[in-house]
Amino acid sequence: MTSIIFIAENLLDTQKLGAKLAETFPDGSVIALIGTLGAGKTRLVQAVAEASGVPKNTVSSPTFVLIHEYEEGDRPIYHFDAYRLEQESEFQSIGADEYFDGLGLSFVEWADRIPRALPAEHVTIEIEILSPESRRFTFSATGEKYVDFMNAMTAFIRLTSSNARET
Repeated sequence: MTSIIFIAENLLDTQKLGAKLAETFPDGSVIALIGTLGAGKTRLVQAVAEASGVPKNTVSSPTFVLIHEYEEGDRPIYHFDAYRLEQESEFQSIGADEYFDGLGLSFVEWADRIPRALPAEHVTIEIEILSPESRRFTFSATGEKYVDFMNAMTAFIRLTSSNARET
C-alpha cells in the first residue's frame, strides 16, 4: 500500500489541506484518523467541515457523545470518536455502518481502537506532532474507491510542499 506524507508547518497549512480534502474525498468516504491526544484530529475535521460550508467553530470533539452530525455543508459530515469505547461492538451498536453506507464523509477519531469495525475500503490519516504548530499527515487508502483520491492528493502535496514524500 502506498502512503503519502504532507507536512503542515502551521494551522494555515492544515486549513489548506482540509480544503483540498473537502474537494477531493469521494461521496461516502470513511476516514480513519489516528494520532495522540492533541495531534490535530479534530482540527483536521474542522478544516474539512469549514471548507464544506459548515459554519466556523461549529465542529467540536465528539469524545463524550461518540458522534456529531453536521448537515449544514455541501454534504453531511459524521464525526465519530472511539476513544472511550471498550470494544468494537460498542462502535457498531451506534449504527456506524448506516453512516458509512451513505453519501456523507465519516471521520473516525481513534480508529486504531476499532480496526475491524471499519469498512474494507477507507482512508487512513495518521497525524504526528512535530512541534507546537507543525504536524505530519500520512495518508494511505484501501480499495479502488480511493485511487483517484490518492492520485489527487499526491499531486496536491507535490505542488504545495517541498517536504512531500511517497513511501
